[in-house]
Amino acid sequence: MTETARSSAARSGKAKGLTMERIFTTAGVHPYDEVTWEKREVNQTNWKTGEVIFEQSGVEFPDFWSVNASTIVTTKYFRGALGTDARERSLRQLIDRVVLTYVRAGKQYGYFATESDAEVFEHELTYALLHQVFSFNSPVWFNVGTPSPQQVSACFILSVDDSMDSILNWYKEEGFIFKGGSGAGLNLSRIRSSKELLSSGGTASGPVSFMRGADASAGTIKSGGATRRAAKMVVLDVDHPDIVEFVETKAREEDKIRALRDAGFDMDLGGKDIVSVQYQNANNSVRVTDEFMTAVEKGASFGLTSRMDGSIIEEIDARDLMHKIATAAWECADPGIQYDDTINAWHTNPETGRITASNPCSEYMSLDNSSCNLASLNLLKFLREDETFDAVTFQKVVELVITAMDISICFADFPTEPIGKTTVDYRQLGIGYANLGALLMATGHGYDSDGGRALAASITSLLTGAAYKRSAELAGIVGPYAGFARNQDAHKRIMRKHQAANDALRTVHTMDKDIHRVATKAWDDVLTLGEKNGFRNAQASVLAPTGTIGFMMDCDTTGIEPDFSLVKFKKLVGGGSMQIVNLTIPRALRKLGYAEETVEAIVEFIADKGHVIDAPGLKTEHYEIFDTAMGARAISPMGHVRMMAAVQPFLSGAISKTVNLPETATVDEIEDVYVQGWKMGLKALAVYRDNCKVGQPLSDGGSTAKDAAATAAAPVVEKVVEYRPVRERLPKRRMSQTTSFTVGGAEGYLTAGTYDDGRLGELFLKFGKQGSTLAGVMDAFSIAISVALQYGVPLETYVEKFTNMRFEPAGMTDDPDVRMAQSLMDYVFRRLALDYMDFDTRSFMGIHTAAERARQLETGSYQAISVDTESEDEIEDEIEGYAQGVGASSKRSARPAHEGKDLDADAVKSGAGAASAREVSDEIHSSQDLLAHFQGKTADAPMCLTCGTKMRPAGSCYVCEGCGSTSGCS
Repeated sequence: MTETARSSAARSGKAKGLTMERIFTTAGVHPYDEVTWEKREVNQTNWKTGEVIFEQSGVEFPDFWSVNASTIVTTKYFRGALGTDARERSLRQLIDRVVLTYVRAGKQYGYFATESDAEVFEHELTYALLHQVFSFNSPVWFNVGTPSPQQVSACFILSVDDSMDSILNWYKEEGFIFKGGSGAGLNLSRIRSSKELLSSGGTASGPVSFMRGADASAGTIKSGGATRRAAKMVVLDVDHPDIVEFVETKAREEDKIRALRDAGFDMDLGGKDIVSVQYQNANNSVRVTDEFMTAVEKGASFGLTSRMDGSIIEEIDARDLMHKIATAAWECADPGIQYDDTINAWHTNPETGRITASNPCSEYMSLDNSSCNLASLNLLKFLREDETFDAVTFQKVVELVITAMDISICFADFPTEPIGKTTVDYRQLGIGYANLGALLMATGHGYDSDGGRALAASITSLLTGAAYKRSAELAGIVGPYAGFARNQDAHKRIMRKHQAANDALRTVHTMDKDIHRVATKAWDDVLTLGEKNGFRNAQASVLAPTGTIGFMMDCDTTGIEPDFSLVKFKKLVGGGSMQIVNLTIPRALRKLGYAEETVEAIVEFIADKGHVIDAPGLKTEHYEIFDTAMGARAISPMGHVRMMAAVQPFLSGAISKTVNLPETATVDEIEDVYVQGWKMGLKALAVYRDNCKVGQPLSDGGSTAKDAAATAAAPVVEKVVEYRPVRERLPKRRMSQTTSFTVGGAEGYLTAGTYDDGRLGELFLKFGKQGSTLAGVMDAFSIAISVALQYGVPLETYVEKFTNMRFEPAGMTDDPDVRMAQSLMDYVFRRLALDYMDFDTRSFMGIHTAAERARQLETGSYQAISVDTESEDEIEDEIEGYAQGVGASSKRSARPAHEGKDLDADAVKSGAGAASAREVSDEIHSSQDLLAHFQGKTADAPMCLTCGTKMRPAGSCYVCEGCGSTSGCS
């Protein structure tokens, strides 16, 4: 569909081609020959269910790649059916598949001066990917070099008009984008409001009603096949007559989630009942103008305008509307804010059209029906051993990567013809970086400090300056983008604005001064070369979340984020896991001049406490260097806003970042964050208040208990002796516990409620699909048993009758106390016996816990247990299985925490000895869990739907460090 545009681009060349310079490689030596390769076994298990979700043997990676990085790349990016020869099994194959495609296209479209330059490009790109210097966004790894469409972009902006054809086309286009592994955003403000009339005389539905269909579609389609859930952004202008309904949409759905949760429905993220709640697959943002924000400051009125003729339909209080926006964000984290006038003031293509929307994470902002492919550099790779930043090499790598990114547009496929045309004509790119937080800490800079902001701003200025310098050089070789002639005055004006911001940057330390000097030269070249050649790309840089690709590069921090916490969960080569103090901490302490024994003492303290407060020998003025996103010394909300404001003037696009606030934050504080973001010149801003969302595990452990002021227990009726049974009803408010279980692979839930004295009084069995015959039978059975228990039928009667009942499903369970079950009823009543019957009674029936069986094995008294309830083979299987479990556990605990063969080399080199790497308990599976352990409360984050691991923030989304799954970002 874009072949004409591509051919035109290839023919428009003016010069001979690029002369490529070697950065890391040596002539005559292939990068693969300079590393040591090793074979690994990649196994992934959902720790909650025990299910093996992925397994591939003999995969090949360099020995310096972490277990986590190799696992994520194998599971996410290797192509081909598992168990076949077509399956990729080496990082070499993956890199070659991508790099050689880029090289072929570069040759075809005239990017290189000679074959030798093409080879240098191939080797340098291979080296940088092999050594985790940078990474392309996920769609490149998914698609490039495969039989699939060569979709390389992660970010898309769509458009929708006020017609049913356009609205239905929006649904279709989003579906194709999600299928390809990407996300999309759009502005619905062209759709007339529910307060306006249709041509037929009826009243319009309004944009919010059409959001329902799109939300349902996004919830159905797995992005990239089964790689991650769909991601989308919905934007509405602040002057749209339906703005209040839009603002409150997701907050009202949160109320629904609470009500359903309290009624006993499974409303956790990924729960079976959450699908009944609407609008959960999109991030919502309000597009505000300077006029509106000024009215907020003054407390003035503001007009909501008709979509048809622009007339004012309703006058509202601007301050009241801003308070509604902040209140909704306080309740559920939506909507975010996008600052329309600031966005369009930095727009390089205003003659073509305004910027009205963004991608799902708000970093890509450009024309409607356009796309952007992303790549991110690992900043720690440019920190020399003497703790100086290699700005010159950084600039060279930026130029190399931007060249590759531009080449990809030549061969890329696009989900729709309008997107393909706009992208080829404007060639928007989004280079960015990851590991800023780790770099700042390693170099002794506080994230929320003048020095930290100056360093970040200098690096970002050099990033964009180097990118546009190469863009201007490419324009002299293969021609400027097609829309440049029409927009050249505006584009050059924006380049001068970037340069002016660079000139106004005030450096603090030698490091940022050196970087700023290189950036200043780069911007001089941008203006000179741009005046001569024009520019190849309408956009060059953004700061993306770098979720999955951040793990691929073994980054400690994602995007612009600070370090998440001081102690991290780390998988080890050969199996097992440890909690490890961030390796940047001892590096930072040495940079600050601390003696080695003090470094070890501080690291030991952090390993125990998870923070630096009162660490032995650490100066209080250095505390801020070790401030993190979460934990005892969490960075203040305005600290995040100030960092965003420091780097925003040096980006073509915007920043994917959420400003985190504590649970105690007020609506007024959120409103102030939004107002300050506007004043500081941000393009977009999102907030998240801890524990504001219900549809995920909460800090109180996700309790479903109702408010403490709920109806008190019903008065106990005095018993009267009668010749018929009397039903003893449970109190209105009673204790209960829910047990999830599997029998023969079939999943179910058992909820048992008790009287105040602990006696069992009711049970509920959830088994089978809601509404099915089986589910109905289980409900009826549960009611019958519950009523009988309340009429006084002893539990042991039911245990005696239902244990050993045989029917399918039967077999292994996930309950260590009941390893085998002959049926669902057999399992349920064995479990109830263990929980609610005394030892003597159930022992007579041969029902014991795993611990009791173990004690009996140790004392040789296992034979005293009645064996007529189980076959000898079944008992032997149970004994063997239990013994293996104990053995495995004992073996793990017997391994020294500092054993060299199990620790990664970088952990051993941290200089902190055993204090930096310690065993973790079986309940900890991620850094979020570790943080929860140190804070003494459950971490507020969703569970990964793939592996069950608790995710952690990445930009505006979440990423799983167990398997690399994201909540929608690249």
